[in-house]
Amino acid sequence: MVWDIQNIARQPGRVGAKPYYSMKHRKHGMNVQVIALPDGTPLWFSRATPGRTHDLTAARAHGIVQACLTRQILVLADRAYQGAGATFRTPYYRHREQPDDYGQFNRDHARLRAPGERAFAQLKSWRLLRRARCSTRRISTIVQAIHTLLTCNYSG
Repeated sequence: MVWDIQNIARQPGRVGAKPYYSMKHRKHGMNVQVIALPDGTPLWFSRATPGRTHDLTAARAHGIVQACLTRQILVLADRAYQGAGATFRTPYYRHREQPDDYGQFNRDHARLRAPGERAFAQLKSWRLLRRARCSTRRISTIVQAIHTLLTCNYSG
């Protein structure tokens, strides 16, 4: 299972824009967590949280960390989830200063995560999300609608 959080761009408003400013991306946005199969099929999209929310904080708030730990689900995550638990596999930090096998682990980790990144690319491809100027509640509804469109098998 591949798991990550994506920053969805949000146009800044005049009132209450501070919680939506992400220092990491240097722009306003909202975070949406995505759980996907290794082949890139999205399983679940979370509700949107303000852009300044840290990845691991948002994951714990949604209860995903605890659910994966109790069910012993192996999760391939990025570096932001270091310290999440025993079933979370993250790349080694500063692998250039570490032995060669750490660098090989990081390359293998990235290779295994790459197909799962397709779910994030599909979500970010929607122009509606790139130009959003609405609340997290409305963005969450839009994200759930996009998830339905991405996963439904309409045979005409």
